[in-house]
Order: sequence, then C-alpha cells, then structure tokens
Amino acid sequence: MATRRDPMGIGLAVLNRIASSSAVDRLGLRRTAERAVYEGARSGFRVAGATSRAFRHVKGGGAPARLARTPDSGVFDLEPTEDQQMIVGVIREFAAEVLRPGAAEAESANDTPKEVLAQTSELGLPLLNIPESLGGLSEDRSAVTGVLVAEALAEGDMGQAVACLAPAAVATAISLWGSDAQQQTYLPAFAGDDIPAAALAIAEPRPLFDPFDLETTAEATDDGYVLNGVKSGVVRGSEAELFVVAVELDGGGPMLVLVESSTPGVTIEADPSMGLRAAGLTRLILDDVRIDRDAVLGEGSADDYRECVRLSRLAWAGLALGTGAAVLDYVKDYVKTRSAFGEPIAHRQAVAFMVANIAIELEGMRLVTLKAASRAEQGLNFSREVALARRLTGEYGMKIGTDGVQLLGGHGFVKEHPVERWYRDLRAVSLMEGAVLV
Repeated sequence: MATRRDPMGIGLAVLNRIASSSAVDRLGLRRTAERAVYEGARSGFRVAGATSRAFRHVKGGGAPARLARTPDSGVFDLEPTEDQQMIVGVIREFAAEVLRPGAAEAESANDTPKEVLAQTSELGLPLLNIPESLGGLSEDRSAVTGVLVAEALAEGDMGQAVACLAPAAVATAISLWGSDAQQQTYLPAFAGDDIPAAALAIAEPRPLFDPFDLETTAEATDDGYVLNGVKSGVVRGSEAELFVVAVELDGGGPMLVLVESSTPGVTIEADPSMGLRAAGLTRLILDDVRIDRDAVLGEGSADDYRECVRLSRLAWAGLALGTGAAVLDYVKDYVKTRSAFGEPIAHRQAVAFMVANIAIELEGMRLVTLKAASRAEQGLNFSREVALARRLTGEYGMKIGTDGVQLLGGHGFVKEHPVERWYRDLRAVSLMEGAVLV
C-alpha cells in the first residue's frame, strides 16, 4: 500500500487559486464566518428540470484526456504528502469556520447556502480530478486526495459536504470515462468561474436497492435512447443543470448517461430525508426523456459503471471518517466537563471504554479506506478493499453515531448538541449510492 504520492503540485495550485481570489477576505477563511440568510425550507415541490445553461456541444474525435495512474512507490507510508497536507489544512479550516457554524441553519433550510457553495468552487474542489489540459489542477489521479478532502469537509458537516462535492462527482465521472467530445463540451464549465450545479444519480426509491439491478431503463431508438424511471437521493436536483444517470440498457446491462436538466421529460420533486438535509436531496423523474447516442458516458462500459459505484462508495467512506472524527472530538470534551456524582463522567470506566472504542473503530475504518483509495489511484483491483471499507464505515459509523448519542444521555437526543444530526447523517453511509465520487 502506498498512500504517499510523488509531488503533484495540487496543493500549491489550490493555494494559488485561493490567494488570487477575493474569497479569502469576503468569505473569512481566517476568521469565524458570518452566516448568510437562508432560503425557507422546501419540504414539498415538483418542478420541471432547471433551465440549463447552453452547453456548447463539441464533436471532438480525438483521444479523451485521462489522468495518469500513480505508480507504486514501494514504500508503506500513511503520511499524506505535503501537497495533500496543504489541501486538507485549507479544507479543514473552511469546514471548521464555515460549515460547522452554519450546519443547523442549513439543515433547517434543507439546502446549503449559495455563498458556501461558491466558496468551495473558489477553493477548486471540482478541479481536483480534471486534467490540467482541460483546466484542472493535475495530470495525476488521486483517489487518496479525494478521500482526505471528503473526510475534512465532513468534519464540519456531512450534509453540506455532500452538496459541495456533488458537482465534483460529475466532473470526475466525465474526466474518467467521458469521450473527447463530452470532455470538451462539459468540463470547461466546471473549470470556469460559474460552476454548474450537477448531480450523479444512481440510487432508486425502492427497498434493498441494488445498483447493479436498475429499474431506470434506456430503450434504444434509431438515433439514441428513451429514458424512463425514478432516481432518489439526487443532490440539489431542483437547481442541477447536468445529471450523470445510471440506467439499464435493454440487454446491455447498466451504464451511465449524461442528461441536461432542460431536456423535455425531466422532472424534479422533493425527497425529504432523515439525514443529509443540507444536501437538498430530491427525486429525478425521467418520463420518455430522449437523449442522443453520444450522451452515453464513454462507451457505456460495464467495467466503467462498476468502477463508478466503487469510487462512490469510497467517497462515502471518506465522509463517514470525517463525521466519526467530529463525534469523537465532541464526546471527548463533553465527558470531561459533564459531572455526575461529584466527578466528571469520563472517570467512569464504562464511559472511558466507550470513547476508546470509538477511537479504535475510527482508526480501523480509516486504514482500510486509505488502502482502497491507494489501490484505486494506482489502477489496481480495489474491489475487495472498497467492499471492506463500505462494510466497516457503514456498520461502525452507525455505531459511532449511536454511542455518541448515548454518551451525551438526554443531551444526545436534542438539537442543542450536534451529535443527533451526525447520528442521522451517518445512517446514509451504508444506504446511499452515487451522489459523490473520488
């Protein structure tokens, strides 16, 4: 396993992007952020797809740009590179000063404020997996960096982290599997100043959903496909301008297609959720939506689709790590200051062991997740490792949330403390498919 990577220059590029932006002063990365006024809660709506910007379709024809795989250095080293440390340091500060203070208000609004999303765009999050030749930050593939960024964002708030990472998921999918024409058509928008809202839609609203047994269908026609079905857990769907949608091609298996939100037959409706409310989750309804053949992502390879599902699960594992770390930090301080029977409850052995178990479980989750990410970015088979990461972060992430609520007692059940929100958000880790990607 090798999570240490050769210098990529990503950290420096991110810092340069921040330094050249007015966001540093306007958005207060070095001070406690002033919170903006949020829109009212949107608990029920059904609207047509957002009016999409006019993406300038390019015919292309050359070979698509692909990020290079990172070679195995032969050194077992879990220490992030200097570039990764710089990126994570900036993201962690942003999460602590912007996401964490506004988390409760964002959840009440069922949305992440536009001001916050603009900040993440100016931090360059959508650019991390776009080739430099297309306006991105690197020529090297870095799933490890993606996991570290997801982890750092989720320490602030998982719901807002998902909203911030959703456009990057679409940009990453097009970068990894898109054709030259698709890259030339869509990626310049993600590398520009006005980054489009976009969503990766895989999940469907049915029990025991299996991403490899889809009910959203693509029926072949003479000039393209007709799509029908419903997707759930679609991040900020009411504002999204572009979707990457998982569909079942009759006789051809699952594949990914690009759907612009202004396409006739695209409808968005509310999808209220237990957790991740700040992500603005919606349902995407496809009713006889017609797309061209060149809307299929890449060549519609089943291997590409499997890799997409695995990389999405890897991103959710990273989000679980960050939220679990937030729980641990919070309960450590709480049990030291909360007194009962004349002494801090941390002096009680049962309490101390429960906190220690959270730390142990979190460390195990992190090790297997980083191993999966390391193998992914080297182009090695990581199916076993990502399955383990999914299982551990889903099971023990939920346990960490439960134990966090338990350690706070009655306080763990009320919104005065953030642990109840983290508990609800952690439920998503073993259930969600798509939405985020590393």
